[in-house]
Amino acid sequence: MHKRLLRLILIVFLTAGIGIILNSLLFVNYMVDGKSMEPTLDDGNMLMVNRLVYNIHDIQRFDVVVFHANEKEDYVKRIIGLPGDEIEYRDDQLYVNGKQVEESFLKMYKQTHLGTYTEDFTLEEKTGKRKVPAQSLFVMGDNRPNSFDSRAFGFVTQKQIVGKVNRQWDAKETAAKIWNVTILPLLSLIQ
Repeated sequence: MHKRLLRLILIVFLTAGIGIILNSLLFVNYMVDGKSMEPTLDDGNMLMVNRLVYNIHDIQRFDVVVFHANEKEDYVKRIIGLPGDEIEYRDDQLYVNGKQVEESFLKMYKQTHLGTYTEDFTLEEKTGKRKVPAQSLFVMGDNRPNSFDSRAFGFVTQKQIVGKVNRQWDAKETAAKIWNVTILPLLSLIQ
């Protein structure tokens, strides 16, 4: 019984060690701080950000990304405009290069919000540029009325991108599950 417990503990630690090494090479973890991405991401959500995905695939409209906002802060936002795009919001609808583009991720939230969810604007009104410059992106938070994003600080360069958000989870729920699924059973084996 004692040998099986030691073997189990060794397997758990080896698996965790391999996971930590792979995680540090491919992914970086972040915690959401603020409400600018609600309802998609909530304050306190943990994020797994893929650092290598854009070495393999192109950045896509509507990807949720983490980027270096300045030397001390990283932000999480959704990509709305790609290089060369003309962006306009009119009557709460996104237009890219003159064509209406559906933002299905906002549909439910818009239905419960009173009034206009995204104010009318053109890219030129917000940035002084008619099109998104080369190697740049226009990003917005999903909580449009309460997001500090490209409408305020301008474009994000592709070099500022840390990676694409691959997965999110609630930190408190995850800690409780780890405790209940891993720690408690191990404690019961020791007794």
